[in-house]
Amino acid sequence: MQKLADGLHKFHAEVCGTHQDLFRNLARGQRPEALFITCSDSRINPNLITQTQPGDIFIVRNVGNIVPPYGAGNGSEAAAMEFAVAHLGIKHIIVCGHTHCGAMRGLLDSAGLDELPAVKGWLQHAELTRRLVQENYPHIEGEDRLTITVEENVLAQIENLRTHPTIRARLARGELSLYAWVFKIETGQVFQFEASTGQFGPIGDAAPPSALPESTVYRRAV
Repeated sequence: MQKLADGLHKFHAEVCGTHQDLFRNLARGQRPEALFITCSDSRINPNLITQTQPGDIFIVRNVGNIVPPYGAGNGSEAAAMEFAVAHLGIKHIIVCGHTHCGAMRGLLDSAGLDELPAVKGWLQHAELTRRLVQENYPHIEGEDRLTITVEENVLAQIENLRTHPTIRARLARGELSLYAWVFKIETGQVFQFEASTGQFGPIGDAAPPSALPESTVYRRAV
């Protein structure tokens, strides 16, 4: 806790004073540009990897960056998405997974979750991901299988997003864009899904973030 306490002191001493205008504006309300749905994992920091300020992105975090289909479960994800899109007027939604995801590792080996019943129950919302990997990638093992699971899970959650009425209505009117990203922890790179190739490719100056085209289902090229 000492590290956190030292950070608080440094924040008040060095940051608050130089960002007074920012915090005064934030006190009047928020106008984030995007909804960023990602994992609870401590190794991914949405503001750090996008180099954004407080108030720039509306963040939803949970184990495995999962979006339960509309009507499933009683989590806060649906409420957060509805608030972000219908009330804040957000026009961009990013689902961002990450490499070495413990949730996806558990999804592939549910026997290892017997001592974590709440986690095991939550991961039932990612059953589509597990089935896709099991049926389409039986020949791939180890870390490669985990990476594929991470990628397929991001695409599965994009599909689940589309089941929510608020999201579906704005997509139909062309008022909302969806993005599928994966953060590679070991290099700091962010990869986006390209529907034209069926693969995740790095986002960079030559390939800026691109929204997914209107489609019912997105799948990796096997």
